[in-house]
Amino acid sequence: MTQKALRPDQALRLGTRRSKLAMAQSGLVARAVRELTGRPVELVEITTYGDTSREHLAQIGGTGVFVTALREALLRGEVDFAVHSLKDLPTARPEDLALAAIPRREDPRDVLIARDGLTFERLPHGARIGTGSPRRTAQLNAHARDHGLVIETVPIRGNIDTRIGYVHSGELDAVVLAAAGLHRLGRTDEVTDFLSADTVLPAPGQGALAVECAAVNVDLAASLAELDDPDTRIAVTAERSLLAALEAGCSAPVGALADLLAEEQVVNEMRLRGVVGTTDGSTLVQMSITGSVPTSHSDAVALGRELASEMLAKGAAGLMGEREL
Repeated sequence: MTQKALRPDQALRLGTRRSKLAMAQSGLVARAVRELTGRPVELVEITTYGDTSREHLAQIGGTGVFVTALREALLRGEVDFAVHSLKDLPTARPEDLALAAIPRREDPRDVLIARDGLTFERLPHGARIGTGSPRRTAQLNAHARDHGLVIETVPIRGNIDTRIGYVHSGELDAVVLAAAGLHRLGRTDEVTDFLSADTVLPAPGQGALAVECAAVNVDLAASLAELDDPDTRIAVTAERSLLAALEAGCSAPVGALADLLAEEQVVNEMRLRGVVGTTDGSTLVQMSITGSVPTSHSDAVALGRELASEMLAKGAAGLMGEREL
């Protein structure tokens, strides 16, 4: 595959999904690229299968449903680079595409938006909580069980407005969403409870963005690499390595979070936490591993694989509803 060289004054075409959140995320990257390169950037809206299907993500597989159309547009030369939510990217990386940048991560936590400003612990008996994520469902049910709460998790789909609308209409008592998306849309004030990672581990890579371009476009990849945040990249590499080693897809009930640990303001260790569970919350395999901060991609991958191996030894494989073959 070859691509024509772009003129210095030619606008860069950024491929993005059409949702408000995707457009907001892509807009942030577009502004950063303009400042970095001095070149205009235009957004090219692309509809993905995940946007048009009305089935729940667990039913359609989840893996790649929001990114395939964007990647195909890149390879056809219809756009110069694309922005994804990193948690939507399959763990297998195509050789003809470059993951040029992973900018600094937003808050990776999940949040609750509930009626009457309620926190999770104050939800009424039998509260109906909407989420489209088996990962969230498993951990919410487990947390409720551990604290003597009775909840009903309800599968939902749709954009942020649609999901929050279920609460405003009274159809649901609460919904669970990603903090990062609400922050990027300027809607953090609607959050009624930030869910600790000790309660609900986020999806691998949650809160981070991925900037991809064609591998042959070396000059553009080098420019986009200026947006990369090394700490974020090393953390999400470990998380996604765990996901890959578990042979689990994006919609499997797997949570992971890598934290950089500091002592006297010196970062010297990384802790990687992982969880796999049945969606009813009756069984969870939740483990962590701590080691030296990875200094390379391969070190981060090794950390994820080591934790995955320990989790598989504890029975994690039998708890996942979807596994990649």
